[in-house]
Amino acid sequence: MSRKYPRVTADPAAKLFEIVIEIAAPPQRAWDVTIDIERWPEWTASVKSVRRLDTGKFRVGSRAKIKQPKFLPAVWEVTELEDGRSFTWVTRSPGLKATGRHRVDPITGGSRATLSVSYAGVLSGIVSKLLGRTTERFLTLEANGLKKRSEAR
Repeated sequence: MSRKYPRVTADPAAKLFEIVIEIAAPPQRAWDVTIDIERWPEWTASVKSVRRLDTGKFRVGSRAKIKQPKFLPAVWEVTELEDGRSFTWVTRSPGLKATGRHRVDPITGGSRATLSVSYAGVLSGIVSKLLGRTTERFLTLEANGLKKRSEAR
C-alpha cells in the first residue's frame, strides 16, 4: 500500500484537484463507506453535516445539502453512478459549477479510491485560486478519513 498521506494533484489552471489513495479493505467496504454520505462528518473534518434531500437508494438524481467549513451550504445532485464503483455529483451557484467525483477500484490487497473536485464557469478561475489550498486540504482529509474508516470496519 502507498504512504499514509497522499498528495493532491492540483492543476489550478485546469481547475481540477484530485487525490488517489490505496486502502487495505475490499472495494465493497470502501464503496459502502463512500456512499453512506450522511455519515461522512463522522470520519472527515472536511464536512460539518450532510442531509439527504430524498429517500431510498443512493442513485442518479439523489440530492444532499452539505455544510463544509469555509464554504456556504450547498446542494449536491448525483449526475452519474456506477453502482459499487463510482459516482459524480454537482453543485451550482451563479457563475460556478463544482463537480465532485468518487471512484473505488479493486487492486491487489484492497482498493484504490480516487477523489476529485473540478470547477467550471465564469468564476472558476478565481475560485480555483482562492480556494485551491482549502480544496486540496479537504480532499486529503476525506481520502485519509475514507481509508481509516474502511480499514477499521
